[in-house]
Amino acid sequence: MNQFDFFWKRLHHAEQPILLLDYDGTLAPFQAKRDQAVPYPGVRELLSAILAAGRTRLVVVTGRPCRDLVTLLGIDPHPEIWGCHGWERLLPDGRHELGEISPAARKALLAAHRWAEDSGFAPNCEVKPVSTAIHWRGLAKTTAGELRHLTLSAWQPLAAAGGLQLHDFDGGLELRCPGQDKGTAVRQVIAETPPDTPVAYLGDDLTDEDAFIALKGRALTLLVRKEARPTAAAFQLQPPEELIAFLRAWLQHTSTEKG
Repeated sequence: MNQFDFFWKRLHHAEQPILLLDYDGTLAPFQAKRDQAVPYPGVRELLSAILAAGRTRLVVVTGRPCRDLVTLLGIDPHPEIWGCHGWERLLPDGRHELGEISPAARKALLAAHRWAEDSGFAPNCEVKPVSTAIHWRGLAKTTAGELRHLTLSAWQPLAAAGGLQLHDFDGGLELRCPGQDKGTAVRQVIAETPPDTPVAYLGDDLTDEDAFIALKGRALTLLVRKEARPTAAAFQLQPPEELIAFLRAWLQHTSTEKG
């Protein structure tokens, strides 16, 4: 990873560098059954070792609810987690924060879930504290396109009524409250951090672009994805091999004495 030598040098001398990580598609391969999306082999062990070394503020930034991610991640103690695209925060000591949403937004989200159940799409529907999502990963391209069209038609009026927004992501569509995203989450983390602290963000999805943009000029940003696509990230890693190599290098540079 010679292209990162400039970053490793800074990391080696840092008091508490920050490692920001998306989950699905970055630390774990996508799965049609969302509850089976466990990390790539070796990732849990490396993240546990990075945490145990005691020098890194490790933060997972995800669209999933925090509690769901704790189970999938399988690390004890768990790291800091920002869930639901920044609406939710779970600290390592167990403290939990969740933003408030309006009654109109909550009513619209409940209606979106009810539509999915009534339309026979309950298995594709994911209900979160501040959003509702439809997943089509694993479906044939034509079927996925039809599901997207039906969902858009049903949810666009709900978005307008509840002051919500529709967001595409890799493998689905999400109806969620505005005002928070992965960009706002990482800006909050950075605001709590000395200005010269080394920071890296690894993500794969369209939702990670908000974080890449927010961190431009401030952090090492890496798109973790086999296929290339337009991105605001500075570099690309091929999972899982280059992801594992990056985490190993991080561990090496934060487990040795500074000097």
